[in-house]
Amino acid sequence: MHEGVAAYVLGVLDEDEHEAFEHHLDTCTSCQAELKELVDVPGRLDELRHFPSASEDDPPMSMSR
Repeated sequence: MHEGVAAYVLGVLDEDEHEAFEHHLDTCTSCQAELKELVDVPGRLDELRHFPSASEDDPPMSMSR
């Protein structure tokens, strides 16, 4: 994964970096594909803010089964 794709999607690039990455996107099909996969991430992250956090009364989640 090109780290610029994630930074671009999250809107953390400065103006010059943003412009340079958009020029890169014009010719990089790999980054174009990654962008299509990640474009919904900011909205999904925003939705998570509305979910209640786990309370101390909730049992811990186990990684093993």
